[in-house]
Order: sequence, then structure tokens, then C-alpha cells
Amino acid sequence: MTDETSLFEREPDQVRRIHGGFFHAIPHARELGLEVLDMGAGWGLLKIPYRADLVGNPQTGVLHGGVLTSLIDSACGLAVFCRLPRMEAIATLDLRIDYLKPATIGEDLFARAECYRLTRQIAFVRSVAYQRDPQQPVATSVATFMRSSASSVRAPRPPEKA
Repeated sequence: MTDETSLFEREPDQVRRIHGGFFHAIPHARELGLEVLDMGAGWGLLKIPYRADLVGNPQTGVLHGGVLTSLIDSACGLAVFCRLPRMEAIATLDLRIDYLKPATIGEDLFARAECYRLTRQIAFVRSVAYQRDPQQPVATSVATFMRSSASSVRAPRPPEKA
């Protein structure tokens, strides 16, 4: 496990500036209206405002499950970025979501994620999605992310035969 200080701990204003505008640069995130509300060393908090065009079932008015999945995945990614010692590419390896109850119609949705372990190759994250109260979650999740540093690690070459 690496014990390097996170970039967020060294340069919090730079990280806030980068990630505050990061989601506006991604068409999918911009279309969903993802907002960065807060972040710290190894964690992030995002919001998706309730909008009728994000509803999955017009008869019930409940937000589409893909909207919730995107929110959670994005919050988890933000938490990883806030834990890394320097900027690098990451990719979601695994995202498991437990849907606990339907989101309340007309209310904004929040996700807070924490990167609780960082190795040379993998970041481990947990998150909770909620509306009014984080103690009454709509969903919880665990995720793993591959670090780009993992792709630069090469297996040792076998010794050459004489």
C-alpha cells in the first residue's frame, strides 16, 4: 500500500478548481447536471438535481436507475482522484450497488463516496446515495478502480539463456 500524501492534501485549491470544472467538461455529466458540492482528502460529495427528463418510469416519477448509477460511479471516481498522490487516469473495474428504496419523487439526489484504501494498482471505494438524510440511504455501493500506474508496471523479464 502506498502512503504518499494525496494531491488534495498538498494542493486543495488546485484539486477543487480541476474537479469543480471537470464534470462540466464531460458531456454525459453535464447533461445529467452533476454538481460537485464538496470534497476532501479521499472523499467527494456530488448532487443531481431532480428533473422530469431524468425519470425512468413516467407513471411513478422515480428517477431512472442509470441516473443513480452514474451519480454513484462519478462520486466514487471523485473520491479516488482526491486520494491520489498525483493526477492519473483511472477506470471503474467493479461497481456493486445495493438499491435500498426508491428515491422520493421531486427531490434532489446526493452521493458521498470515500476512497478507503489505495494500493499501487487498485483504489477501493464505498459510497452512499441519499436525498434528505444520509442515514436514510436510497442506495449504498462498493467499487474498485484501476489506477493507470498499474498499466505501467511490467512483469520482470526472464533471464536470458547463454
